[in-house]
Amino acid sequence: MTKAGFAASVQNAGDEGKHERVRQHPPAQREDAAMSGTPRDPAAGAGQLVLAGAPLGNPADASPRLRAELAAADVVAAEDTRRLARLVRDLDVRPGGRVVAYFEANEVARTPELIATLLAGDRVLLITDGGMPSVSDPGYRLVAAAVAAGVAVTVVPGPSAVTTALAVSGLACDRFCFEGFLPRRPGERRSRLAELAGEPRTLVFFEAPHRLAAALADLAAAFGADRPAAVCRELTKTYEEVRRAPLAELAAWAAGGVRGEVTLVVAGAPAAPLTTDTATLAAEVAEREAAGEPRREAIAAVARALGVPKRLVFDAVVAGKRTSKPS
Repeated sequence: MTKAGFAASVQNAGDEGKHERVRQHPPAQREDAAMSGTPRDPAAGAGQLVLAGAPLGNPADASPRLRAELAAADVVAAEDTRRLARLVRDLDVRPGGRVVAYFEANEVARTPELIATLLAGDRVLLITDGGMPSVSDPGYRLVAAAVAAGVAVTVVPGPSAVTTALAVSGLACDRFCFEGFLPRRPGERRSRLAELAGEPRTLVFFEAPHRLAAALADLAAAFGADRPAAVCRELTKTYEEVRRAPLAELAAWAAGGVRGEVTLVVAGAPAAPLTTDTATLAAEVAEREAAGEPRREAIAAVARALGVPKRLVFDAVVAGKRTSKPS
């Protein structure tokens, strides 16, 4: 089968909406699987699960090992078979095994099938639309199941939107945490951000473009309008853009509409001097309550932000209520 035939077969499978497995005829000579640096049969005749990092948008970022593994795998499990078809065409690679779809909606059902395939001795390559499997992408369930079944798991390292955005953001990279996607519902999103307001490490988020303006506005409210941040859009692609500004400015910019895949990097909370002043603690809680935050969450957020026990903040609020009553 030609590469064009492979692409057509995958396109048909995706158009039908069934994501059926597409069997490929093996090439005359497969790439040497030893290029992966690991044995094919690590234990008891089982195969091996290979997690492959895919380019974020520029095919030139693909490694020689990725090309070799695509050609050598018995099964390629792809998040989007049509995106895979474009990638192998750009890389001038012909997958030697069959292709199956493995995405969020079917990974629970398809994982046992792939585990059975691995236990039968096949080499399975897992690849997403871009970046590393399992990182806000399908993969975690399959890896956990493979480990539980005694199947060896290895990795072909590749691009990651998390570390790429972090590196280009201009913000501190020595300590960071990845929070994935924020909750879609505004109330849940604000509660999550209240929990993170005092986090001292740089934070990395993924966000859908149509929710970016609302997310940035909530971030500015929870973290402070002047907290430095960077919106990294369409990384490694033709229209790559990195916009660095305080959260409030970014929220105003995003209100005009943003397109493409977005990774958001936000500076960690600055170190706050330890304070036990009752009036200050009560005022901080009152300010958050005025913004619509429930008192319990406001007390917890102030305690984290100022580095004091929650009980101390609670007592300050109670004391403030007493002193505010008319005598």
